[in-house]
Amino acid sequence: MSQKNFEIINEIKNLEKDDIKLSNTQKILLATDGSVTTILDVLNGKISIKTLKQEYQESNKEIAEILNINEGEQINYRVVIMGKNKVPLIYATSYIPLKRLTSEFEKDLISADIPIGRILKKYNIESRREVQSVKIKKSNKELKDIFKTEADFLSRSYNIIHKDEILISIEETFPLDSFIHNYE
Repeated sequence: MSQKNFEIINEIKNLEKDDIKLSNTQKILLATDGSVTTILDVLNGKISIKTLKQEYQESNKEIAEILNINEGEQINYRVVIMGKNKVPLIYATSYIPLKRLTSEFEKDLISADIPIGRILKKYNIESRREVQSVKIKKSNKELKDIFKTEADFLSRSYNIIHKDEILISIEETFPLDSFIHNYE
């Protein structure tokens, strides 16, 4: 087990304090270095996404540092809801440096509601995911409205690495009161 994986497992254990007990499913969603789309498909049947926001931006200093690009370089910023039958499962934001995309990948990304995991698979893009952090975060109005809950949220940030460069930086968020049943 890599040092980073061990650190993520410890971060997950640290989230379980006081009266918080995470389900196996929540732990898997936080720790996986595989496709969350595939996990959700297995648990719920084929999921879909709804794009809430997608735009080209110039990277600010913080995002440029995360993506290891120059400040001001063009990125795609995308916010989606992954769900099943109009039930939201995961809220995800992503930052993607345009210079690292093929034109086909970019076209699918901006023209259709296709999960990133499926786009990677469609084009046989060899990549790996590196989880950067997991945490509990307070809700905000947007998340409360989308998920219809007052609960806090579990969140994980990770990078998809392709050819030793960050292809995509993603944060996935879901309510602490979802995925609470252990599937056995």
